[in-house]
Amino acid sequence: MPTTGARVGVLALQGDFREHMRLLESCGASVVPIRLPEELTGLQGLVIPGGESTTMSRLIGTAGLLEPIQEAVAGGMACLTTCAGTILAAREIRDGLPGQIHLQILDIAVRRNAFGRQLQSEEVELDIPAVGRPPVLVAFIRAPAIEQVGEKVEVLVTYRSQPAAVRQGRHLALTFHPEITGDPRLHRLFLATL
Repeated sequence: MPTTGARVGVLALQGDFREHMRLLESCGASVVPIRLPEELTGLQGLVIPGGESTTMSRLIGTAGLLEPIQEAVAGGMACLTTCAGTILAAREIRDGLPGQIHLQILDIAVRRNAFGRQLQSEEVELDIPAVGRPPVLVAFIRAPAIEQVGEKVEVLVTYRSQPAAVRQGRHLALTFHPEITGDPRLHRLFLATL
């Protein structure tokens, strides 16, 4: 069921951006892959997908996207982040590599790969009241942990005693992947704020 005609970008440098694009399009969004600063113009929202956070950090720097993304967010653009995207959006990366870029969009502190390596990845059903029943099937893949949240950050769901989905204003940050399992409800929740 289409939700919106919002113009949403998906950072398309690395990671599972195609899955996000398909899911957003199924929700009725107008979706643009983002690889260059000028492609951010006119967006209402930006998805920063999962992938490999240090590689994505390097590619953001190489593409000259750090300041343009920060400026677009300061100008009112909302963000949806998943897994590595949530690491990049954090105020603090507690085990980041030297020089690793982070966008400081959300008042959270994260730890990379907190739930183990690739072999410890799993699909889980989460009850997320903000999107209703039934539970949302999501994938945790080398998932980060949100270890600290600021006063303005709302925790939407926890997993293994750690926040797994948080909201700060119009920004939505997830440590898991709903786009891989294909449930559109969290994407719809994000689009409803645009």
